This record gives sequence, C-alpha cells and structure tokens, in this order.
Amino acid sequence: MAGHISGIHHINFLVRDLDEAEARYRQLLGLGPALRGELPGRGVLTARFRLGDSWLVLVQPTGDEGEPARMLREQGEGFMLLSLSVDDLDAALADTRAAGGEVGAERSGLQGWRIADLAVTDTYGAQLQFCEDNNGS
Repeated sequence: MAGHISGIHHINFLVRDLDEAEARYRQLLGLGPALRGELPGRGVLTARFRLGDSWLVLVQPTGDEGEPARMLREQGEGFMLLSLSVDDLDAALADTRAAGGEVGAERSGLQGWRIADLAVTDTYGAQLQFCEDNNGS
C-alpha cells in the first residue's frame, strides 16, 4: 500500500470565519491570495494555498450538518485532516482493504479530486484520507 502514496496532497484546517482566517494565514505566512471553492455536498467553503507540491486548505462549515460541522462543534478550530496523494485511488483502496483496513465511500473533492477516508479506528484516531488528483491541481 505505501507504494501508492507519493506525498502529502493537502492538509485541512477547520475555521469559523473563512475571510478572517484567510487574511490571517496570508499575513502570518506571507502567502498570496487563496483559491476559493465550495463543496455543497460536504457543506463547506474553502480557501486553499499552494505550498510546494501540497495544499493548505482552510475549511469553514456553512451550516450545522455534516462531518466538518460536527468536528468544529466538538473539537473547535484547528487541524482537521491529512490527505495523502495516490496515483491510483482504486488500487490504494484495494490494498488497504486487503490489509484489513476500512475505507469510506469515494467522493469528489475540490477540482475533481477523488477522495476516500481511512477509518480512524485503523489510524489510531488520525483523520487520514487518500486523494487522487488527475488534474495536477
């Protein structure tokens, strides 16, 4: 399975106020303007910054429903998840299942990213996911 992982695709941080958080991250880290996005199916707005080969993604829930909103309510702002780059999501998921791991359903992310979460019971509580990005974005 580890042969499928090519690096860190993105890191998500939960925020209550996307505009405020984007401005603060730009100021603190000297970043340019963020690319904005929305994932209505996840109930979030996003602002993402390119950091080398990876993305730093700020995530603001737009309502009280969904996993990001639940996490923000229960854990507050801060680290949400780490997304690992894979060239072939189907192969990575098959290998994970063959190794006895559980994975969530595939879903679409920003820019058509193919995403699947790993079970936190397999990762000692860490929120990890695989991401296949055929757009190179």
